[in-house]
Amino acid sequence: MQLLFERGEEHGDHEGLGLLPGTVRRLPEGSLKVPHTGWNRVRATRSSPLLEGLPDGAYAYFNHSYFCDAASPADVLAGTAYGVIFPSVVQRARLFGVQFHPEKSQRVGLTVMRNFVERC
Repeated sequence: MQLLFERGEEHGDHEGLGLLPGTVRRLPEGSLKVPHTGWNRVRATRSSPLLEGLPDGAYAYFNHSYFCDAASPADVLAGTAYGVIFPSVVQRARLFGVQFHPEKSQRVGLTVMRNFVERC
């Protein structure tokens, strides 16, 4: 998902694919451990066939130190809170991305992957 955005700050300032406007930034240091590793809630901000069948607040598995700071709220399907509220699922037309690891997210991940394949 992070590669889809315009810029990334991991190990310097780097150009992304530019398919979505925004910048990939480091999660804030502080009371929460970075990298963000473990289960956290995915909260829908708008409906999409990709999220069909998922209850709002479903848990998914994350392992990351950087998050996508989306320039367009219209691209964000769901958010997750960890020091900041960051986009955990994005969509623009037929382009989709998830910040969590669907392959490690059990039923939630299988549902998202099945929804994706059905749309393809």
